[in-house]
Amino acid sequence: MAKTLDRREAKPMSTNHQELEHRYQKTCDDWPDRKVELINGRIVVRELPTLNHAKSILQLLIQLIPFATEQGWHPVYDVKLFLGVQKDRYRPDLLVVPKFPRMWDDENVYAEETLLVVEVVSPSSRDDDHVTKPENCAIAGVPLYLVIDATQNLARLLSHPGERGYQQQHQVTLGEPLELPAPWNLTIDTGKLVEG
Repeated sequence: MAKTLDRREAKPMSTNHQELEHRYQKTCDDWPDRKVELINGRIVVRELPTLNHAKSILQLLIQLIPFATEQGWHPVYDVKLFLGVQKDRYRPDLLVVPKFPRMWDDENVYAEETLLVVEVVSPSSRDDDHVTKPENCAIAGVPLYLVIDATQNLARLLSHPGERGYQQQHQVTLGEPLELPAPWNLTIDTGKLVEG
């Protein structure tokens, strides 16, 4: 279960961002083994992933690594996504980045530098992974955003980001193939993402 540490009525992000950023950094320091995110002015500490969650990421990695390696790309985790100054801070389940991505600092890669961002939905992250994060990732220029949701038996690939969100969505039932567009031109076997 996720813990939201900041439940007070938030002032507009621009007026209290420095204080919020300070609390966020302190929370990251206090919980180094947890997934700490800043989402719409909330500091959220996520639970440790389940075995099925980890297996989904592993099965996706097995499919992505051969092609990514050929391209010189790097699938990484535990790296934060920098959406911009005074914006949210996300720590996706998986990022694919070029060999030398532009970084905000040692922990934060610029959103537009990613080649793919992946979130595997857990019960406490459903709304954030399906709604809030895609909206903000689109504005920040994340080209491809993949949501894997075993509880709803679906995978959603969002593409063509813009100020009003992603312009294209391709959704499949888990078990159906999912095409990643250029520069990937790769088919994901989504059935393998939920195999026991």
